[in-house]
Amino acid sequence: MSVALGIDFGTSNSAVGFLKDGLPCLVELEGKRQTIPSAIFFDTEEHAVLFGNEAIAFYMDGCEGRLLRSLKSILGSSLINESTEVGYENILFKDIIVSFIEQLKRRAEATVGHAVENVVMGRPVRFVDADEQADALAQGHLEEITRKAGFRHVFFQYEPIAAALDYEQSVTKEELALIVDIGGGTSDFSIVRVSPDRRGKLDRKQDILANTGVHIGGTDLDLKLSLEQVMPLFGYRTRTRSLFPGDAILDLPPTYYRELATWHKIVFLYNNRALQGVKNIHYHAQRQDLVDRLVRIIQKQEGHRLAGDVEAAKIALSERDAASVSLHYVENGLHASVSRSRFEGDIEKEKDGIVFQIKECLKRAGVSSSKIQTLFMTGGSTAIPLIAQACRDAVPSVRMVEGNRFGSVGMGLTIDAGIKFGR
Repeated sequence: MSVALGIDFGTSNSAVGFLKDGLPCLVELEGKRQTIPSAIFFDTEEHAVLFGNEAIAFYMDGCEGRLLRSLKSILGSSLINESTEVGYENILFKDIIVSFIEQLKRRAEATVGHAVENVVMGRPVRFVDADEQADALAQGHLEEITRKAGFRHVFFQYEPIAAALDYEQSVTKEELALIVDIGGGTSDFSIVRVSPDRRGKLDRKQDILANTGVHIGGTDLDLKLSLEQVMPLFGYRTRTRSLFPGDAILDLPPTYYRELATWHKIVFLYNNRALQGVKNIHYHAQRQDLVDRLVRIIQKQEGHRLAGDVEAAKIALSERDAASVSLHYVENGLHASVSRSRFEGDIEKEKDGIVFQIKECLKRAGVSSSKIQTLFMTGGSTAIPLIAQACRDAVPSVRMVEGNRFGSVGMGLTIDAGIKFGR
């Protein structure tokens, strides 16, 4: 009997599991934590590579180096074949992801007690929206990365199907369930027939009625919150000044602001060309006092800190009507006040996109919402009240079950690994 891992390589967080005495369990990846932030820090002072919370802590402490987060977002984009400068060398993004998957494998093997060559990797229903070829290419890249990390036998499973396998462990009778998995990078949906009699069966094709997905996730919501309520303090949506009679007054270009608000693109601001571009914007800006903050945060390479603070504020808005983002590392006493009501107004398009995919999933399954008995929700972004309520409203009068937001997919992939590779 071969041991196999289930790996949930997430945009924000990752998890790994294996079967222990026939039961699925998640590996403690950092101390007692069963999830690890999908983050890598290249410490250029000590020539070390750090992962997860340790990577973030070293970056926050001001150590010299390069932090990368939301690595999964690179899959399905042109960035997968590009590189980033770390110290005096360029490292391919593909190889950076290999390092992270390799680290997950090592930490799991330390718990299992021996090398593991078998894995079921989770994947979103859509890496790339409305482009089958690009979507297949993204899975191909992830398979190449996984094999390069040391796995010989690699299977894939849709993340919402994995969540369904986790939920199925608790059911006592047959149900038709809508599985909603809204994570850091994507929103995925499946309609699955779950049953205690079908647990452990290899062929479940007849029980999977439909899958849909869209490239909307927590990082997109971070982007909206940052652009609409934080970036104006850095000059976003202000205008150029007239240096000579007849000069056109234009909006400042938004590119640098969008990159500063997008986790996996922040790294592209940490070079001389980007810095010179921002300084040029500063020269032409009406509000040079505001754009000076943009120059400063890029010079100090504090972009990931800002993104982390915006993310923390977004999480706080799930519990409160308002939150504050301290920007003292940009300017003494500077802070951004963010409001839940405004945030909810700004993410209406994303919410509608999620609801559309739920309705599309029902349509593809050929069932009405009244036929769904359980709404099973997992993924960190299901904590956002507006998003959660919209999902409930799409299938009214059903029983709602909240799964482990960060562990359900990992547990389900572990169950699937046990089925595919034999218990």
